[in-house]
Amino acid sequence: MLGAFAVGKTSLVQRYVNSIFSEKYQTTIGVKIDQKVVRVGDTEVNLMLWDIHGEDNYQKVKPSYIMGAAGYFVVVDVTREETLEVGLHLQKMADQMSKGAPFIVVMNKTDLPRSEWYINESAINELKENSYEVILTSAKEGTGVEEAFSRLTHLMINK
Repeated sequence: MLGAFAVGKTSLVQRYVNSIFSEKYQTTIGVKIDQKVVRVGDTEVNLMLWDIHGEDNYQKVKPSYIMGAAGYFVVVDVTREETLEVGLHLQKMADQMSKGAPFIVVMNKTDLPRSEWYINESAINELKENSYEVILTSAKEGTGVEEAFSRLTHLMINK
């Protein structure tokens, strides 16, 4: 899970692994690792989910956290335009460190009113036109979360 500070990385993991959402914000320090075993067809997959602290002006994501990753999410908060820039920066670093592992751009917090979105449809379509896979999610409501993790798991298996 890569992204800027407070985009919802921890909330997405908690929604996926434990089917819960908490309004209480707890910043991630370093890395929090969760695990979930899923079945994809006849294959059992043990997902190790690294919830890496958010990148901001004071704290940068260490490239070593990404080495060996089989896949990753770039999480963006649709209500904060700068999180897309941070996410794209992290994606470039992750691409090098993971040697081209599959990834998905996750546009989170889509439960918030469209009037609060700073990342609009044209920005999302531009990403898609540049071959980025984009999934809209809401960790709060659970929308798109299962789809995002399932899709990334399929991409990792088929790589």
